[in-house]
Amino acid sequence: MRLASWFGGLLIAVAVATSVGAISLARQHSDSAQTLTASRQPAAGAAITTSDRAQDPARKLQPPPTPSPSPSPTAAPTAPPAAPAAPPRVTTRAPSRPALVINATQQSLINQDRAARGLGPLTWSSCLYNVAVSNAKRIAAQGYLSHTNGPQVDLGCGLGHQAGENVGDWSLGINDRQLNTMFMNSADHRANILGPYNYVATAWVVASNGYGFIAVEFS
Repeated sequence: MRLASWFGGLLIAVAVATSVGAISLARQHSDSAQTLTASRQPAAGAAITTSDRAQDPARKLQPPPTPSPSPSPTAAPTAPPAAPAAPPRVTTRAPSRPALVINATQQSLINQDRAARGLGPLTWSSCLYNVAVSNAKRIAAQGYLSHTNGPQVDLGCGLGHQAGENVGDWSLGINDRQLNTMFMNSADHRANILGPYNYVATAWVVASNGYGFIAVEFS
């Protein structure tokens, strides 16, 4: 893979991010196409006895008054324990998904580049578009550029025996013209744009941090 600079080193090819944008490419050739309670005992009455001298018949011994039992203290009712406070409700917000942006501006720029060199235009392919969307979502979710099996999947569209893929990102969101310039300033990416293909599809996905990620599929 060859490195290409763009305006003071903003462009680095093959999945190396720059301060503003980055690009990468791949190609594939096909051989075959988580209570307490209290109690109280009352006192017993006092016993009465007489002396040895005769008792005065006019007097009658009266038993001492029986002491009135003191009222038992009544315990104040105990308030039931307060119910535990309900835990605060936690609202979980689902992470935002990358936003897919559909446009064909990159295709138009690619065809302009080809026409300027006497090459035929590339036709839009819905099959390649599905591959581009999948790859743009993948690199936007992971936050960096890489290639998996994009070109191999491109060949599965049955559009030819060769396939290629350019991917890139831009920190300020979508900028087709800037990415096209970056691609064309990189020999390997330019080779895909001007390659022997007949079909193309592109897809932009904007990540939650505002970065725009693009995948361009050729076949």
